[in-house]
Amino acid sequence: MSNIRKAFENGKAFIAFITCGDPDLETTAAAIRAAVENGADLIELGIPFSDPTAEGPVIQGANIRALNGGVTTDKIFAFVKELRRNVKVPMVFMTYANVVFSYGAEKFISTCRDIEIDGLILPDLPFEEKEEFISLCHKYGVDLVSLIAPTSENRIAMIAKEAEGFLYIVSSLGVTGTRSEIKTDLTSVVKAVRENTDVPCAIGFGISTPEQAGRMAGISDGVIVGSAIIKLFEKYGKDAPEHIGEYVKSMKDAMR
Repeated sequence: MSNIRKAFENGKAFIAFITCGDPDLETTAAAIRAAVENGADLIELGIPFSDPTAEGPVIQGANIRALNGGVTTDKIFAFVKELRRNVKVPMVFMTYANVVFSYGAEKFISTCRDIEIDGLILPDLPFEEKEEFISLCHKYGVDLVSLIAPTSENRIAMIAKEAEGFLYIVSSLGVTGTRSEIKTDLTSVVKAVRENTDVPCAIGFGISTPEQAGRMAGISDGVIVGSAIIKLFEKYGKDAPEHIGEYVKSMKDAMR
């Protein structure tokens, strides 16, 4: 069984997205611990990339701050290895295919296994081109997490049937960022997913308030929050972890 499944075993999963190295890895570690202590069931770790096409201005800003601070993939690997001494919830990397390619796909994915990273999300990897990575992911026991977007209509069944870990359902068209309302008919998307797989599905992109989290948790198996957390790093810098803990608790409480 995929280790990611553990995140969904105790009710609805809260998934926190955090960019590694914004403003530094020490603060990243403190924020992850604060999130987990306050109910985060899975941590999605962003590996910064210079051209993050799926991201809105908030997460782009985090990428720039982290890269300017000198973070590298190797530093992130060492950081996660250390973090794993006492952080036991499932963790996945979210990055771009180019990052994996330039590092060397086999070296990257085998290192994920060695440091206990449970899955990999590559938003710029089309489903039809995942063969380049899937065999390596299977070889090293790392789930390749697929995304389903509002435009995936005719492909939902196909993507769901081959899903691993969890399915990332993108709530809205466009890039990441908080939204005042989510207009996509997510109920029918989740229904199509459930007809084709028992792999859990979580909704992300645009969720920022406890009210939205409660509503999305009512539809799916979990909720993914990124930009709203990154805004706390932007606002509070090294003092962000305490605020992130409080925020995660408010979101998790709304989902219960």
